[in-house]
Amino acid sequence: MNKKRYELTNKVACANFESTGKFQKRKEGVIAQRFNTDEINIRIVNGDGASWIKSAATDDAAHFQLDPFHRNRAIVRAASDENARKTMLKLLYSKQIDELLTYIDALANSVEDENRETTLRELHTYFSNNVEGLISYKQRGLDLPAAPEGKEYRSMGAMESNVFSIIGNRMKGRRRCWSVDGGNNLARLLCLKATKKLAETLQNLTSVALPEKYAEEIITSFSSSKIAKTVGKGYAGTHKAAAPATSDYKWLRNIGALRSFAEI
Repeated sequence: MNKKRYELTNKVACANFESTGKFQKRKEGVIAQRFNTDEINIRIVNGDGASWIKSAATDDAAHFQLDPFHRNRAIVRAASDENARKTMLKLLYSKQIDELLTYIDALANSVEDENRETTLRELHTYFSNNVEGLISYKQRGLDLPAAPEGKEYRSMGAMESNVFSIIGNRMKGRRRCWSVDGGNNLARLLCLKATKKLAETLQNLTSVALPEKYAEEIITSFSSSKIAKTVGKGYAGTHKAAAPATSDYKWLRNIGALRSFAEI
Protein backbone atom coordinates (compact mmCIF):
# COMPACT_ATOMS: atom_id res chain seq x y z
CA MET A 1 0.00 0.00 0.00
CA ASN A 2 1.20 3.52 -0.79
CA LYS A 3 2.65 5.21 2.30
CA LYS A 4 0.35 8.19 1.74
CA ARG A 5 -2.78 6.01 1.84
CA TYR A 6 -4.53 5.09 5.05
CA GLU A 7 -6.92 2.31 6.04
CA LEU A 8 -9.69 2.67 8.61
CA THR A 9 -9.23 0.41 11.61
CA ASN A 10 -12.09 -1.99 12.40
CA LYS A 11 -14.26 -0.66 9.59
CA VAL A 12 -17.93 -1.66 9.62
CA ALA A 13 -20.54 -1.13 6.91
CA CYS A 14 -24.32 -1.35 6.89
CA ALA A 15 -26.83 -1.00 4.05
CA ASN A 16 -30.50 -1.84 3.67
CA PHE A 17 -33.79 -0.88 2.02
CA GLU A 18 -36.03 0.06 4.93
CA SER A 19 -37.42 2.98 6.92
CA THR A 20 -35.08 5.44 8.61
CA GLY A 21 -35.97 4.25 12.10
CA LYS A 22 -35.35 0.60 11.29
CA PHE A 23 -32.10 1.39 9.53
CA GLN A 24 -30.82 3.42 12.49
CA LYS A 25 -31.47 0.43 14.77
CA ARG A 26 -29.75 -1.91 12.32
CA LYS A 27 -26.77 0.45 12.05
CA GLU A 28 -26.41 0.63 15.83
CA GLY A 29 -26.57 -3.15 16.00
CA VAL A 30 -23.78 -3.53 13.45
CA ILE A 31 -21.62 -1.07 15.40
CA ALA A 32 -22.31 -2.88 18.66
CA GLN A 33 -21.15 -6.16 17.11
CA ARG A 34 -17.66 -4.71 16.66
CA PHE A 35 -17.36 -2.12 19.45
CA ASN A 36 -18.35 -1.77 23.10
CA THR A 37 -20.79 1.12 22.65
CA ASP A 38 -20.81 1.87 26.40
CA GLU A 39 -17.21 3.04 26.06
CA ILE A 40 -17.80 5.40 23.12
CA ASN A 41 -17.20 8.95 24.32
CA ILE A 42 -17.52 10.81 21.04
CA ARG A 43 -18.93 10.22 17.56
CA ILE A 44 -18.49 12.14 14.33
CA VAL A 45 -21.47 11.81 12.00
CA ASN A 46 -20.42 12.66 8.43
CA GLY A 47 -23.16 13.16 5.83
CA ASP A 48 -24.45 15.20 2.92
CA GLY A 49 -27.02 17.04 5.01
CA ALA A 50 -29.93 14.62 4.59
CA SER A 51 -32.25 14.76 7.59
CA TRP A 52 -32.16 11.00 8.17
CA ILE A 53 -28.36 11.14 8.53
CA LYS A 54 -28.42 14.16 10.82
CA SER A 55 -31.00 12.44 13.01
CA ALA A 56 -28.22 10.08 14.14
CA ALA A 57 -26.45 13.01 15.84
CA THR A 58 -28.99 13.50 18.61
CA ASP A 59 -26.98 12.93 21.80
CA ASP A 60 -24.16 14.90 23.37
CA ALA A 61 -21.55 12.41 22.20
CA ALA A 62 -22.43 12.85 18.49
CA HIS A 63 -21.18 15.74 16.34
CA PHE A 64 -22.48 16.26 12.81
CA GLN A 65 -20.07 17.23 10.03
CA LEU A 66 -21.16 18.13 6.51
CA ASP A 67 -19.29 15.85 4.17
CA PRO A 68 -16.32 17.87 2.81
CA PHE A 69 -16.82 16.58 -0.73
CA HIS A 70 -20.46 17.72 -0.88
CA ARG A 71 -19.66 20.97 0.92
CA ASN A 72 -16.82 21.99 -1.40
CA ARG A 73 -18.61 20.75 -4.53
CA ALA A 74 -21.57 22.98 -3.68
CA ILE A 75 -19.25 26.01 -3.65
CA VAL A 76 -17.61 25.07 -6.96
CA ARG A 77 -20.97 24.59 -8.67
CA ALA A 78 -22.50 27.80 -7.34
CA ALA A 79 -19.53 30.14 -7.81
CA SER A 80 -18.48 30.27 -11.44
CA ASP A 81 -16.14 33.17 -10.70
CA GLU A 82 -12.77 31.91 -9.46
CA ASN A 83 -12.18 34.86 -7.14
CA ALA A 84 -15.58 34.40 -5.51
CA ARG A 85 -14.89 30.70 -5.08
CA LYS A 86 -11.53 31.37 -3.42
CA THR A 87 -13.12 33.90 -1.10
CA MET A 88 -15.78 31.41 0.00
CA LEU A 89 -13.23 28.69 0.67
CA LYS A 90 -11.00 31.11 2.58
CA LEU A 91 -13.89 32.14 4.84
CA LEU A 92 -14.88 28.51 5.28
CA TYR A 93 -11.46 27.22 6.26
CA SER A 94 -10.84 30.19 8.57
CA LYS A 95 -14.12 29.28 10.36
CA GLN A 96 -15.80 32.60 9.55
CA ILE A 97 -19.19 31.02 8.93
CA ASP A 98 -21.37 34.09 9.54
CA GLU A 99 -19.19 36.09 7.16
CA LEU A 100 -19.42 33.28 4.60
CA LEU A 101 -23.22 33.28 4.64
CA THR A 102 -23.29 37.08 4.42
CA TYR A 103 -20.91 37.01 1.46
CA ILE A 104 -22.98 34.41 -0.42
CA ASP A 105 -26.16 36.41 0.17
CA ALA A 106 -24.53 39.63 -1.00
CA LEU A 107 -23.14 37.91 -4.08
CA ALA A 108 -26.59 36.56 -4.95
CA ASN A 109 -28.00 40.09 -4.69
CA SER A 110 -25.32 41.52 -6.97
CA VAL A 111 -25.44 39.15 -9.95
CA GLU A 112 -27.69 39.93 -12.90
CA ASP A 113 -27.91 36.41 -14.33
CA GLU A 114 -31.03 34.70 -12.96
CA ASN A 115 -29.54 31.19 -13.07
CA ARG A 116 -26.43 32.27 -11.16
CA GLU A 117 -28.59 33.96 -8.56
CA THR A 118 -30.65 30.80 -8.16
CA THR A 119 -27.60 28.60 -7.60
CA LEU A 120 -26.19 31.06 -5.05
CA ARG A 121 -29.52 31.15 -3.20
CA GLU A 122 -29.54 27.37 -3.12
CA LEU A 123 -25.99 27.36 -1.76
CA HIS A 124 -26.98 29.82 0.96
CA THR A 125 -29.95 27.65 1.93
CA TYR A 126 -27.85 24.48 1.89
CA PHE A 127 -25.20 25.97 4.15
CA SER A 128 -27.76 27.62 6.44
CA ASN A 129 -29.53 24.29 6.96
CA ASN A 130 -26.21 22.61 7.80
CA VAL A 131 -24.43 25.47 9.52
CA GLU A 132 -23.52 23.30 12.52
CA GLY A 133 -21.58 20.94 10.28
CA LEU A 134 -19.65 23.34 8.05
CA ILE A 135 -16.51 23.36 10.18
CA SER A 136 -14.44 20.17 10.10
CA TYR A 137 -14.46 18.20 13.33
CA LYS A 138 -10.67 18.55 13.54
CA GLN A 139 -11.05 22.35 13.64
CA ARG A 140 -13.60 22.46 16.45
CA GLY A 141 -11.28 21.91 19.37
CA LEU A 142 -13.10 18.77 20.47
CA ASP A 143 -11.65 16.87 23.40
CA LEU A 144 -10.75 13.76 21.45
CA PRO A 145 -9.37 10.70 23.28
CA ALA A 146 -5.73 9.93 22.62
CA ALA A 147 -5.36 7.78 19.51
CA PRO A 148 -4.08 4.22 20.14
CA GLU A 149 -0.42 3.57 19.49
CA GLY A 150 0.33 3.44 15.79
CA LYS A 151 -3.00 5.11 14.90
CA GLU A 152 -3.93 8.68 14.10
CA TYR A 153 -7.04 10.71 13.49
CA ARG A 154 -7.64 11.46 9.84
CA SER A 155 -10.31 13.28 7.88
CA MET A 156 -13.63 11.54 7.34
CA GLY A 157 -12.79 10.68 3.76
CA ALA A 158 -15.27 10.97 0.90
CA MET A 159 -18.70 9.57 1.69
CA GLU A 160 -19.57 9.06 -1.98
CA SER A 161 -16.41 7.01 -2.52
CA ASN A 162 -17.47 4.52 0.15
CA VAL A 163 -21.03 4.36 -1.17
CA PHE A 164 -19.75 3.65 -4.68
CA SER A 165 -17.01 1.17 -3.83
CA ILE A 166 -19.12 -0.87 -1.39
CA ILE A 167 -22.63 -0.69 -2.86
CA GLY A 168 -23.08 1.47 -5.93
CA ASN A 169 -20.55 -0.12 -8.26
CA ARG A 170 -22.20 -3.54 -7.94
CA MET A 171 -25.86 -2.61 -7.61
CA LYS A 172 -26.43 0.51 -9.73
CA GLY A 173 -24.55 -0.20 -12.96
CA ARG A 174 -26.15 -1.28 -16.26
CA ARG A 175 -29.59 -0.05 -15.16
CA ARG A 176 -29.96 -2.85 -12.67
CA CYS A 177 -33.09 -3.03 -10.55
CA TRP A 178 -33.76 -5.16 -7.49
CA SER A 179 -36.65 -6.43 -5.48
CA VAL A 180 -36.59 -5.26 -1.87
CA ASP A 181 -35.59 -8.71 -0.59
CA GLY A 182 -33.00 -9.23 -3.32
CA GLY A 183 -31.51 -5.79 -2.80
CA ASN A 184 -31.34 -6.28 0.96
CA ASN A 185 -29.63 -9.64 0.65
CA LEU A 186 -27.02 -8.41 -1.82
CA ALA A 187 -26.40 -5.21 0.17
CA ARG A 188 -25.67 -7.23 3.29
CA LEU A 189 -23.30 -9.53 1.42
CA LEU A 190 -21.44 -6.55 -0.07
CA CYS A 191 -21.07 -4.94 3.36
CA LEU A 192 -19.71 -8.18 4.82
CA LYS A 193 -17.26 -8.45 1.94
CA ALA A 194 -16.08 -4.85 2.35
CA THR A 195 -15.42 -5.37 6.06
CA LYS A 196 -13.72 -8.74 5.51
CA LYS A 197 -16.41 -10.61 7.42
CA LEU A 198 -18.01 -12.55 4.57
CA ALA A 199 -15.93 -15.72 4.85
CA GLU A 200 -16.35 -15.86 8.62
CA THR A 201 -20.11 -15.29 8.39
CA LEU A 202 -20.59 -17.99 5.77
CA GLN A 203 -18.47 -20.38 7.80
CA ASN A 204 -20.63 -19.76 10.86
CA LEU A 205 -23.79 -20.32 8.85
CA THR A 206 -22.63 -23.62 7.37
CA SER A 207 -20.86 -25.11 10.38
CA VAL A 208 -23.53 -27.36 11.88
CA ALA A 209 -22.75 -29.46 14.93
CA LEU A 210 -24.75 -32.71 14.65
CA PRO A 211 -25.96 -34.59 17.75
CA GLU A 212 -23.70 -37.43 18.83
CA LYS A 213 -26.17 -40.10 17.62
CA TYR A 214 -25.54 -38.92 14.07
CA ALA A 215 -21.77 -39.07 14.42
CA GLU A 216 -21.46 -42.86 14.10
CA GLU A 217 -19.12 -43.81 11.27
CA ILE A 218 -20.45 -46.41 8.85
CA ILE A 219 -18.14 -48.17 6.39
CA THR A 220 -19.67 -50.35 3.64
CA SER A 221 -19.04 -51.35 0.06
CA PHE A 222 -21.12 -51.63 -3.06
CA SER A 223 -21.00 -54.49 -5.54
CA SER A 224 -20.79 -53.59 -9.19
CA SER A 225 -23.43 -56.22 -9.89
CA LYS A 226 -25.99 -54.11 -8.01
CA ILE A 227 -25.54 -51.12 -10.26
CA ALA A 228 -28.33 -50.93 -12.81
CA LYS A 229 -27.37 -50.86 -16.44
CA THR A 230 -28.98 -47.44 -16.79
CA VAL A 231 -28.83 -45.14 -13.78
CA GLY A 232 -31.51 -42.47 -13.64
CA LYS A 233 -34.05 -41.50 -16.24
CA GLY A 234 -33.77 -37.74 -16.26
CA TYR A 235 -37.00 -35.86 -16.73
CA ALA A 236 -39.94 -38.24 -17.36
CA GLY A 237 -38.02 -40.41 -19.81
CA THR A 238 -36.70 -37.59 -22.00
CA HIS A 239 -33.63 -39.79 -22.62
CA LYS A 240 -35.83 -41.63 -25.07
CA ALA A 241 -36.90 -38.54 -26.98
CA ALA A 242 -36.22 -38.61 -30.73
CA ALA A 243 -33.33 -36.55 -32.09
CA PRO A 244 -33.06 -35.16 -35.62
CA ALA A 245 -31.94 -37.87 -38.03
CA THR A 246 -29.71 -35.76 -40.29
CA SER A 247 -25.93 -36.12 -40.07
CA ASP A 248 -25.64 -32.49 -38.96
CA TYR A 249 -27.16 -33.45 -35.61
CA LYS A 250 -25.17 -36.62 -34.96
CA TRP A 251 -23.36 -34.94 -32.08
CA LEU A 252 -26.75 -34.19 -30.47
CA ARG A 253 -27.77 -37.84 -30.60
CA ASN A 254 -24.48 -38.89 -29.02
CA ILE A 255 -24.90 -36.39 -26.18
CA GLY A 256 -28.48 -37.49 -25.52
CA ALA A 257 -27.71 -41.21 -25.52
CA LEU A 258 -27.51 -42.82 -22.09
CA ARG A 259 -25.11 -45.72 -22.12
CA SER A 260 -23.71 -47.90 -19.36
CA PHE A 261 -20.07 -47.60 -18.37
CA ALA A 262 -19.38 -50.94 -20.02
CA GLU A 263 -20.46 -49.54 -23.40
CA ILE A 264 -18.34 -46.37 -23.16
